[in-house]
Formats: sequence, structure tokens, C-alpha cells
Amino acid sequence: MKVLDARTVAFAEYAGNKQYISIGNLAENERSFLFLMDYAEGRRLKLWGRARRTGEAALLARLADPAYSALIEQAIVFSVLAWDWNCSQHIPRLVPAERR
Repeated sequence: MKVLDARTVAFAEYAGNKQYISIGNLAENERSFLFLMDYAEGRRLKLWGRARRTGEAALLARLADPAYSALIEQAIVFSVLAWDWNCSQHIPRLVPAERR
């Protein structure tokens, strides 16, 4: 996920399992929200906004991670309308596994 400006973020959409569930929903309704989890600090940020998909080559190049070889099919651009640091009461705490 990359911050594009003060009210816009974007992330890459990869080939995955070809179900395109999120993309299909966006075709009918651009209203969306994102939960961004910070498990280490026990915080959750909720963003409300409008999302759209794009195949703009310059944006896809900006979102590419050189260390990850998967093909980006398109990008989701999310315009933030509101945000809130959501209740963290039910965020699970990650505990390192014991070695045997």
C-alpha cells in the first residue's frame, strides 16, 4: 500500500485465485472501507471512502515491489473520506511460538 497524497492510498491487485470478489463489488458500489491492523502495537485504523480500479501504467510501476515477482494486474485507488482509530479491545496479541 502506498500513500499517494493526503487523502489517497493505493495498492496492487495481483492475479490470485481469479475470483475478483472485491473488484466485482466495486463495479456495483464504490463505497468501501479498509481496516489497517498494527498487531505489534494493538491498534486498528479504519478508513471509509470510495475505491476504484485502474490499470494506469505509471501507478502500477509505482506500486511494484522489486522483491516480489508476481504480476500486478491492476491497482485499487482508495480516496479517504473519514478515518478512526477503532476499538482495539478484540485485536489478538501475537505470542511467539515455543521451540521444542
